[in-house]
Amino acid sequence: MQTLRVRTIVLAAACGCACAAVLAAQAANPRIGKWKLKQDPPALNIMTYEPWGDGGMKVTVESTNRDGRKATWTYNTMFDNKDMPVSGDTRTETSAVKKVDDRTNEITNKRGGKVTQVIVNVLSPDGSRIDNTYKNYNEKGELTTTTTAVYERMR
Repeated sequence: MQTLRVRTIVLAAACGCACAAVLAAQAANPRIGKWKLKQDPPALNIMTYEPWGDGGMKVTVESTNRDGRKATWTYNTMFDNKDMPVSGDTRTETSAVKKVDDRTNEITNKRGGKVTQVIVNVLSPDGSRIDNTYKNYNEKGELTTTTTAVYERMR
């Protein structure tokens, strides 16, 4: 009976540590959660950020454009500016994420080893909004367009 009680206490402590580790990972990265594109007229675009690995993040984007075309893509990052494979998006083969500062990440998307897009992703001071600036490049490496988008934290 004493052995069963000790095992129960050890198991409960292990579960508590695991939960604390998940919460610490979320606290360490204020982007963890779901973010919805703020756009008029509305097109559905939801970014989901989840903890991945030891301090990294899994990024999943689900979108439906104005014509009803749906797309989902995902990649993982350790914020080390290393190219990681993107699954589901036919336009981008790899993404590399670099942490610029506590609120800013720079994402470099490539296809065929060439930069197609650079996204500057800035978290608002209150953690309620992400502002993205998208710089798009042609096959010659020339900047073609710059656009912006605002994402709001989903509650």
